[in-house]
Formats: sequence, C-alpha cells, structure tokens
Amino acid sequence: MSIDFKDKVAIVTGAGGGLGREYALELGRRGAKVVVNDLGGSRDGTGTSDMAAQVVEEIEKAGGTAMANGSSVTEYDQMEEMVAKAKEKFGGVHVLINNAGVLRDKTFAKMEPEDFDFVVKVHLVGSAYATKACWDTFRDQAYGRVLMTASSTGLFGNFGQANYGAAKLGLAGLTKTLQLEGAKYNIKVNTLSPVAGTRMTEDLFPEEAFKLFDPVNVVPAALFLVSEDAPSNAIVGAGAGGFHSAWTVMNDAVWLPDDQRTVEGFAENWSKISDFSNLKAPQSGAEQSGAILTAMQKVTGTGPSSARG
Repeated sequence: MSIDFKDKVAIVTGAGGGLGREYALELGRRGAKVVVNDLGGSRDGTGTSDMAAQVVEEIEKAGGTAMANGSSVTEYDQMEEMVAKAKEKFGGVHVLINNAGVLRDKTFAKMEPEDFDFVVKVHLVGSAYATKACWDTFRDQAYGRVLMTASSTGLFGNFGQANYGAAKLGLAGLTKTLQLEGAKYNIKVNTLSPVAGTRMTEDLFPEEAFKLFDPVNVVPAALFLVSEDAPSNAIVGAGAGGFHSAWTVMNDAVWLPDDQRTVEGFAENWSKISDFSNLKAPQSGAEQSGAILTAMQKVTGTGPSSARG
C-alpha cells in the first residue's frame, strides 16, 4: 500500500524546524503542496527568523511545491489570512497539522501567570484558531484531516510543566469533540503524542537519547493520521521507532442508593469506584451518563433508557 498526498494542500504550523520540518518535507515528497508556517522564534516564543523559507527551499530543491508563511497561531485573523493565501495559491486546503509550540517550564509555585497564559494560547488556542480557519473549507469540500499535537505531559503529567500539560491535554479534548462534529463532513481529527529530540527538548535528553529520538521517527504516525484512510479520534504515541495508542477510559459505574449517598458512603465504596478493571474507552461524553444509568438499572431494575452527558 502506497500513501500519497497528490492534489492535497497541507498546512503545517511550527514547520521551520524539528518535527514540523520533517512533516513538511515528507508531505512534499509525497506530492502535497505544503504551507510551511513558522514565526522562526526561539523556544520560549520570542524573536523571528526565516526558518520557514529555508524549509520551502528544501522542499522545492527536492522537486516539491511549497510556500512560506510567517503568521502567528495566536492571532485568528492571521490564521484566516494564511488559509486564504493557501487557497489562492494552491486552490484549497485539505490537511492541517497543528505543531506550533513553545516551552516556558517552571514549577507551578514559580510560574508567572503570563507564562501560563502564553503557553496555553500558543498550543491550545493557537491550534483551535488554525483549525477554525480551515473548518468551513473542510466542511464545504467534504474533506479534511486535522492532527493535534499533544504530549505525554498532557496525558500523564510531568514535573515543572503545568502550563504545557494543561494545554496538551486540552488538545486531546478538543480532538474528541471535533471528530464528532466533523464526522458527517469526512473530517477526521486525531491526536499525536510525539517524543522527539528537537530544539524544544535538546537540554532535556542525554546526548545518545537525543539522537535516538530523531524527529524523523515520528513522521510515519503523523502522516498516516492525516492520510485519506486515516482513523479518527485516535491518540497515538510515537518516538524512536516505537508506536502505541492511548485512550481516555473509565470503569463501570457504582450506583449508590439514597442511604449510602453520603461522604461516608462514598468513602466506604471507594475501592469499587476506583477499581482498575472493566475499562472501556467512551466515544462521546454521553456514555458517562449512560454508564451511570446502566449501574442504576442493575441495582433497581428501573431508570431512564438514556441521558445526555
């Protein structure tokens, strides 16, 4: 099976280096017309450079087609303008990889509110802005592929990254709603949790690990998740040649009758409520309500047949 992106236009944010650069290069090799978006700033989001233009030059030297874009994902009007320019030059937009990001790591005790705000705005709000700018086009043409970039920090936590983790788990949540809203328009939305040695992580990895986690090793997962036959609502981890899936899961609900529905009753039932078994991965929020009603019906034999979450 060969996967190509011929006749597809792909936008990759944060594509001036690291993961985004590798995505853009491979999309170009596989026939996509690529919009290389990057401000060219430093890891903390300050400054600018011509990084995007350099990647465009690489794509074109390899025989591909690309254009540079220096718009900021934190400005919605700039995201709208980016999409308009892509449509004017290439005739459409079909793929969006939300990869732009910054780091401002500190323990929560030492973190300034503006550093929390800025990291959340770039990662979470920026991805929402870029996606919103593409959304009507995707709906109108009944085709769209969106990839959100989460992180193990968002999914599982990491010391000193409260701002980053909050944004990254938010992106997984954004995916879960957008994949529902986009389904009838053939818009597929997925979440990638990459582990890669980039300028964002160069002082976090030992030298040998940094080399092992080359960004190129994440590309197979990223491009499959924005391909024509991609799944939707997947959370995929990738790094150093290893790939896995992750899920947001819950166990069976424990229904407490009126006389046990107290703080003490909850405490007495905590071992069952927190039992790590019978796990399932809901496909929408309504399934939480449904699980509670199912548990009630098992105990009482009665109850509404459905509820909205």
